[in-house]
Amino acid sequence: MNTTPQGNEQHSSHIPALATLINLGWTFLPASECQTLRGSQRDVVMKPVLERVLRQRRFEFKGEWYPLSDQAVDQVIREITTPSMAQGLMDANQSVYDKLTLGITVTEFVGGKKAQPTIHVIDWEHLDQNDFHVTEEMDVLSAQGTHTRRPDVVAFVNGIPLAVIEAKRAASGNPNKNMVEEGISQNLRNQKNDEIPYLYAFAQLLFSISLTDGRYGTTHTAAKFWSKWIDEEFDDQAIQDIKNRPLSASDKDTLFQGKPPKIRSYFEQLWSKTVLPTEQDRLLVGLLDRHRFLEFLRLFILFDRKVGKIAARYPQAFGIKALLERISGFKPNGERRGGVLWHTTGSGKSFTMVYLCRALLLSDALKNCRILVVTDRVDLEKQLSKTFLTGGAFGSDIAGKKSGDALAKTRSGRQLAERIGHGNERIIFTIINKFASAAKQPECYNPSNNIIVIVDEGHRSQGGENHQRMRQALPNAAFIAFTGTPLLKNEKSETAEKFGAIIHAYTMKRAVEDGTITPLLYEERKPLLDVNQNAVDIWFEKVTASLSDSQKGDLKRKYTNQGQVYTAEDRIRLNAFDISVHFSENYKKAGLDLKGQLATDSKLSAIRYKQSLDGLGLVTSAIVISPPDTREGHTDADESNVPLVQEWWKKHVTGDPQDYEKAIIEDFGSDGPPDILIVVDKLLTGFDEPRNAVLYIDKQLKGHNLIQAIARVNRLHPEKPFGYLIDYRGILKELDTAIRDYQNFEDQTQGGFAIEDIEGLYANVGTEYKKLPALHDKLWRFFSHIDNKLDQESYRQVFMPKYEADPDGQEVDTRQALREDFYEAVTEFGMCLKTALSSQGFFEDKAFTEEDIRRYKRDLKWFSDLRKTVRLDAQETVDYSAYEGQIRDLIDRYVTGVDVEKGEEPVVIESIGEMRPDYWSEEKARNETDKIKTRTKKTIEEKLGDDPYAKKVFSALLKEAIEKAESMFDYKAQFRLFSDLEKMVEDRDVPDLPTSTFRGNKHAQAYYGAFKLVLGEDFAALESEQGDRLIEEAFEIDQVVSRAVAENSLNPIGIEQDVRKNLLPRLFALVGLDKAKEMLDEVVQILRNRGAR
Repeated sequence: MNTTPQGNEQHSSHIPALATLINLGWTFLPASECQTLRGSQRDVVMKPVLERVLRQRRFEFKGEWYPLSDQAVDQVIREITTPSMAQGLMDANQSVYDKLTLGITVTEFVGGKKAQPTIHVIDWEHLDQNDFHVTEEMDVLSAQGTHTRRPDVVAFVNGIPLAVIEAKRAASGNPNKNMVEEGISQNLRNQKNDEIPYLYAFAQLLFSISLTDGRYGTTHTAAKFWSKWIDEEFDDQAIQDIKNRPLSASDKDTLFQGKPPKIRSYFEQLWSKTVLPTEQDRLLVGLLDRHRFLEFLRLFILFDRKVGKIAARYPQAFGIKALLERISGFKPNGERRGGVLWHTTGSGKSFTMVYLCRALLLSDALKNCRILVVTDRVDLEKQLSKTFLTGGAFGSDIAGKKSGDALAKTRSGRQLAERIGHGNERIIFTIINKFASAAKQPECYNPSNNIIVIVDEGHRSQGGENHQRMRQALPNAAFIAFTGTPLLKNEKSETAEKFGAIIHAYTMKRAVEDGTITPLLYEERKPLLDVNQNAVDIWFEKVTASLSDSQKGDLKRKYTNQGQVYTAEDRIRLNAFDISVHFSENYKKAGLDLKGQLATDSKLSAIRYKQSLDGLGLVTSAIVISPPDTREGHTDADESNVPLVQEWWKKHVTGDPQDYEKAIIEDFGSDGPPDILIVVDKLLTGFDEPRNAVLYIDKQLKGHNLIQAIARVNRLHPEKPFGYLIDYRGILKELDTAIRDYQNFEDQTQGGFAIEDIEGLYANVGTEYKKLPALHDKLWRFFSHIDNKLDQESYRQVFMPKYEADPDGQEVDTRQALREDFYEAVTEFGMCLKTALSSQGFFEDKAFTEEDIRRYKRDLKWFSDLRKTVRLDAQETVDYSAYEGQIRDLIDRYVTGVDVEKGEEPVVIESIGEMRPDYWSEEKARNETDKIKTRTKKTIEEKLGDDPYAKKVFSALLKEAIEKAESMFDYKAQFRLFSDLEKMVEDRDVPDLPTSTFRGNKHAQAYYGAFKLVLGEDFAALESEQGDRLIEEAFEIDQVVSRAVAENSLNPIGIEQDVRKNLLPRLFALVGLDKAKEMLDEVVQILRNRGAR
């Protein structure tokens, strides 16, 4: 008997893959039989199989079904098997794909009447109406006929080769060589013109597998973009069950035909006992399960004219499936359900939208839905509409960009209103501002629940009023928010209120682990400055002599908060030199076709950086900023005093600003200049350029804006192992917070937002807006005595300071209290109006007309402006614009750049968010300890309701840990104590339970724990006698409960009745009647808590 595993390709990967495919329902054909059916080594289609399938096809004509004629069968075979290679492999592959998915139209004559049915080579709806074959070592003659290639495994559907698999041994003789990469390389080599491209004209999915790894791609997928598959539906137990199904004797005979007997003997021995699933099994089951394979081919492959052919990654596929399930449901009021899809920035969110639209067009239940795509910026609208167009979401009848744009994008609010109310376009694009305008048109109303609104980056574009107007116009539509950076903390409640739960999540951490995005490296660099403080103070006193001490303090705080020192010319020159050398040494001299981006805090800084970079001459650069406000900065008519920003704009942006920006972006994506793109706010979101490898940060960023910005450099590129973040602002603390917040947030996503996040926040919104008329009247009462309501000066005079002597003879302003009351009234009215505009009830209340809303907004703006004027009149604040230029001169003159101090070695961004207590201060350690203690307590109380024994044990352990921590003086040690406990709670690693036995089945583990709760001291004796049976009973209880839930989904009461009826006899036999009843009560309570969660 052989007891040593065989690690060669045939034993470790090739034959196990074939066995898994046979167990998935594929019929194995030996290479010789496949060769006979192909006819020759040049042919790759098994035409006899295809013909047999087609002869079983029927077409409908006037209510009757007819078989295909010989001519129709011949036509379909001819069209599908002879793709033209003249325009290249990709065009040939797309031709085959289109015929497979759209069908082939033939001409038939029935009783002399002409019929033109569309025949589908693959029956997408009825799995068993298709033939699934797999073969091995398939010899294919090269295009020039000079040699053959032999792919390891080829999978056919109805005789057409649709998947090619290269199987490799797990371990390489070369420690630097990855065998899966070798398989990918072979797939890429075989697609070349002088190899066997004809096979790849048909193949739609390509695989490279080894025992320990597996990747998939499609036609022309570059090696760096081959993907892992992590299944979200099949768990390891299901995959193990598939892998361990015994092969029939005939399947074994066919599989081992022509192979040495010792190979069969080896596998007979291997398969005589349980075999654990491998990475290659997970990939093959995930994508070559027959139903899953056809689903993937139909829904999750697209051809993009710019990018090429794309096969969806697993989060895109499962995200779309989750969305389809969600929006197929309805709320009790008839509104279609919606929600949030959180896929981290850089993971292909735009293409995920295209996949969704494709899936909607093909879904029987949803194909009548119309789609409205809403974003908040023109550049994102253009980017998305272009992606949809080139990705084929509009259908194959729209060939040109202009026709697609005309059909998809709306030109005005009125046009959008007409399309919403009376149009029939399948897909409409708009920006939120157009919707705000359209919503006021009477025709902008459609009560259909066959409308799906897709909001890109919903956290940005969905301000309160905008969202409510969309809801009002489309009361029964499904609202789906796509976001790469969901709002956290208090803001997330608003997102949940508007869109619903997060339906599917794919976080930055998971994307980096999967290789979907590039890891990020962070490095801090500190510009060292020399400030002549004495000169600054003397100068400041001179120019502010007319101000009071409080006003001087206010002026200092204003410019300190605005960070004027960051715009100092010498500081920018210092940073520019450092950036130039860094980019030149790390990218230009290395011959890499990569680019960089520089984020600055102002247009002035952007231009100063450009001037400094140009002066050094080491790198090329370009600026993309929004137009300057020409109303600011002019002190007289002499244009020699035009501010630097306006001067630069006038000189460089001579035509349409959008054309200028488009040209710069196109140049940035090319091999030539610019090397570095300088921006302020533009292009820090929604800008995707894979060449972008380094982000130089000289701008304060935080939260989701920071996450969006750093994601500019996380796109995959063959020459880019990392995206680099070079920080000149010291944003490490913000980065640490943002990364950790988003990682912690992942735990909350799949089940949606916690109800307490929403509870109370909107409790009073339904009635709050009713205070508006009274608050509006209260404001106007300040001015009831004014006769001419259009005379602005009369309003000012109401609050103009008026000094009188008080009883002590002191001069006091008798109108100060009146002004304060006015300020408070403006604030109160403004807050109430903001709340009202976020309330659905406000827009539905017929007591408030559109004219009322316009008047409230108009009056609020007027009173807010009046408040600013009144404060200036009373010298409560100062108009500091007169000091801006002088402050800038002061900074430039007295702030000198010394050097750029480099920080520690660059760190991988994920590690920034990890817990590293050894480096913490005592205060941070104490804060983190408090947080983890609170978090663990909350988890035990809120998430362990479906496992009462675990809740009891962990509650006791937490109490014990708290008592132990109180005796410790070292907060870092306390943190480690609670961290270990938190991990145990998260993993449900209950100390005295055989947790590994339950293989992650937390429900079975909970039922086992319930035995311990109910039996108490008697449990130990029963466990020693019948331990295995108790475990079996726990699994059986889980199956009984799951079955009862499935069979009584429409009758919840019946679930508990079923459970009690089916379990009572079993439990009675095991523990007696009284304990059986107690046990049933525990099972039902666990079941209820499962449902509640």
